[in-house]
Amino acid sequence: LLAAIESGQLKDSRPLAEAARLMIPDQSDNGAWQIDAGTTPGSPATYGTPLATLTAWRTLKAAKLPEANTAIQKAESWLRQTAPNNVLTAAALLMFSLDVSDKQKQTNCLKVILAAQTGDGGWGPYADSPPEVFDTAVVLLALAELRSQPNVEAAIQRGRKFLTAEQQPDGSWPETTRPSGGESYAQRLSTTGWATLA
Repeated sequence: LLAAIESGQLKDSRPLAEAARLMIPDQSDNGAWQIDAGTTPGSPATYGTPLATLTAWRTLKAAKLPEANTAIQKAESWLRQTAPNNVLTAAALLMFSLDVSDKQKQTNCLKVILAAQTGDGGWGPYADSPPEVFDTAVVLLALAELRSQPNVEAAIQRGRKFLTAEQQPDGSWPETTRPSGGESYAQRLSTTGWATLA
């Protein structure tokens, strides 16, 4: 809904407000939308806690609900305090840092991301992991606004080349699962969506 409103495809913001109201009770006391236990990187269908929290925070801000102010502040505080301990978290926090103009977090996240790019041009969930389509797609979305930064445009081009090489003849991408190598139709659909966005 948020993407549809931002792109001008949907003019009526009432459905977004209704959806945002439903999200507020699912927020954890610490400010996050806790999806996975611990610090495990998310997956294309579950997002993981940092990406889910970023998405919820952006949605609540766009919905402009007075009753969401506390939830927005708690989420922002959680995102500010979270460290980029894996590639997917670094990508989510990089998007957040761009939204709030947090240069230090931006620098820290960008350092993690650029150091973790594999020889194939993609990114895995950790710096020493093989590349995965989902992680690569989220990183590319995070890097999109930083093309002018040193080494970023080259990293983007290498990442896009990886995604292109991974696309299957039917137009989909192989699913990213945790652990890697599993089979899941839902994850394949979601992975393909993320890759298409990137």
